[in-house]
Amino acid sequence: MSNSTFLENYYNGYDEEGRLENSRVGQVEYLTTRRYLDPLLTADCKIAEIGAGTGRYSVTLAKEGYDVTAVELVQHNLDILTGKFDGSENIRTHLGNALDLHMLGDNTYDVTLLLGPMYHLYSEEDKIIALREAVRITKPDGHVLVAYCMNEATVIQYVFGGRYPGSNQLKSVLELNMLTDDWKCVSEPKDLFEMVRTEDIERLNAAVPVERVKLVATDGASRYIREYLEEMDELTFDKWLSYHFATCERQDLIGATNHSLDILRKR
Repeated sequence: MSNSTFLENYYNGYDEEGRLENSRVGQVEYLTTRRYLDPLLTADCKIAEIGAGTGRYSVTLAKEGYDVTAVELVQHNLDILTGKFDGSENIRTHLGNALDLHMLGDNTYDVTLLLGPMYHLYSEEDKIIALREAVRITKPDGHVLVAYCMNEATVIQYVFGGRYPGSNQLKSVLELNMLTDDWKCVSEPKDLFEMVRTEDIERLNAAVPVERVKLVATDGASRYIREYLEEMDELTFDKWLSYHFATCERQDLIGATNHSLDILRKR
């Protein structure tokens, strides 16, 4: 079964929109991403989102008046995305793969978002190809924002069961040889998600003409306390956001976040 087939089967039954909109954890991730994206946007900028999903970012940005191009691998997601248009948006869509953006020209976009594809690429070669394509379509001095799933949060929350009571997967993970001796997660397409460490991200960046602006923890410790987070009153949640925003650039904490956002400038 191909990588795209695994993803299509997964996303055909997954509520990605609800994850970012309806859960407190998703809100933290979305608000943090926008906190760092919005200062990069100008009134006349052109934005590309590669792996646009159901359009939480692309459609929202288009409705805010930006010129947006959205590329999505899964037809089901693209159908949901296009169903949100009312005809006033300046947006174009493509069914396509982050590894081959031939439909998009060189040096075209002021900001390129790569907020999902790196979750689902399993070789360093493919990750570099995706990153290189995102950089290629971005204007010189433009920005590329790349999201990753991080290794240590997965080990703590999934392998040892720190996410839900009784969810310990250590035995099955060891039997399937899904961990290296130094506790690096080993994934294949059937596992859906690929985890990285900060040193892996550094190695990818070294292969393309970019310089880092910031590496940010987009959800930080939020998933570690997700049940408590959902029960917070508004005042407490606002204070949690304040704490998260104050610490999300702390490099000593980045490796433990579930999702990170690498903000790059094209040289």
